[in-house]
Amino acid sequence: MHREHSTVINAPASVVWRLTTDVANWPTFMPTVQHVEVLTPGELRVGSSARVKQPGQTAAVWTVTRIEPLTEFTWETRRMGLRMIGRHVLAPTGDGTRNTLSIEVVGRGAGLFAAFFGGMIARVIKQENAAFEKAASQISAS
Repeated sequence: MHREHSTVINAPASVVWRLTTDVANWPTFMPTVQHVEVLTPGELRVGSSARVKQPGQTAAVWTVTRIEPLTEFTWETRRMGLRMIGRHVLAPTGDGTRNTLSIEVVGRGAGLFAAFFGGMIARVIKQENAAFEKAASQISAS
């Protein structure tokens, strides 16, 4: 299963990147995240992990598997025998930054998972992109 949402945010990539990688502060502006406990101190890097609590779910530990400054941040978790991969991809545009969020779910049962939760996941990543857009706009305006 793969779900993806892109939007152009009227802010420089550096602002969107700062919001994207400051996972500890996501609950302050993102309604789809209730709590984040950073488990690896310091700047986000490959191997960094955080426990993320989202509405209606138990907390999950997400571990960074790829990071390209100002361009991509990928992390993953394992739940219910499935591997879930979350990607944040930024690309400069003439009007700001294209922010692409995606969730990929792989493993036995991914098709069944998609049938039950694919629509909800699509809505959640769309909400998350809207939250990044609003927060970045507020920072750029100040």
